[in-house]
Amino acid sequence: MAWLKRILTFSTSVLMLLVFWQLVVYIGQHPPHLMPSPWDVALALRELFTDGRLFIHVWVSLQRFFVGYVAACALAAFLGVIFGWFQPAWRLAEPVVLLLKPISPIAWLPFIMLGFGIGDAPAIFTIALAGFFPMLLATVNAINNVNASYMRVADNFGLTRFQTLYTIVLPASFPHLVQGLHSALTAAWIFLVAGELMGTFTGLGFLINDARQNLRPDLIMAGIVLIGIVGYILDRLLIYLENLVKRKWGVG
Repeated sequence: MAWLKRILTFSTSVLMLLVFWQLVVYIGQHPPHLMPSPWDVALALRELFTDGRLFIHVWVSLQRFFVGYVAACALAAFLGVIFGWFQPAWRLAEPVVLLLKPISPIAWLPFIMLGFGIGDAPAIFTIALAGFFPMLLATVNAINNVNASYMRVADNFGLTRFQTLYTIVLPASFPHLVQGLHSALTAAWIFLVAGELMGTFTGLGFLINDARQNLRPDLIMAGIVLIGIVGYILDRLLIYLENLVKRKWGVG
């Protein structure tokens, strides 16, 4: 019955949002070209579904996202483990990381376009850049926060450094690593739209920009709704994979 309760809670939450949205449109008496109603957006989604654009834009965006996200998390986790184990290296790199971290990927867009041109590459790089720093900092913190007693146990059993990493450090730091994966996923998905504004002709970012140029606020809002729905599904999928790993390592 737990799954039924979750479905009812989710449905109630979405219904409340739609009611609030409709009330804003009705009370404010906003015309459709300024603030489309939920029904207008539903019709726009049906239009995208009927002509096949919905699947094309979502699929292309997901491809770009996964390439950028996986590359960012893999590189950040690799560097994070190195920096976490070798404190002198982290003390040297930390000022640079903390200096670059607050800079929005949008600020780099002109240079990204100059370096990568147009197409998939600049969008993927923007997504990867957005997800890199959250994962890097989470990994470093995860390694640094491993209980010292665990390391002494590893020494007592004569484990090699690789065995210690796989059997002790990674399971112990898993909760922090998961937080990094979630933060990186959120940041990368948010900046997906910005990345797809740079010379792409497919994807959810292009859909929103093209609808703006054609004065279709219903399609703009439909694109926003799709971004929210797909982002929610990705987050739930990550939680599912997290639970699988927890069961494997016995930490959940």
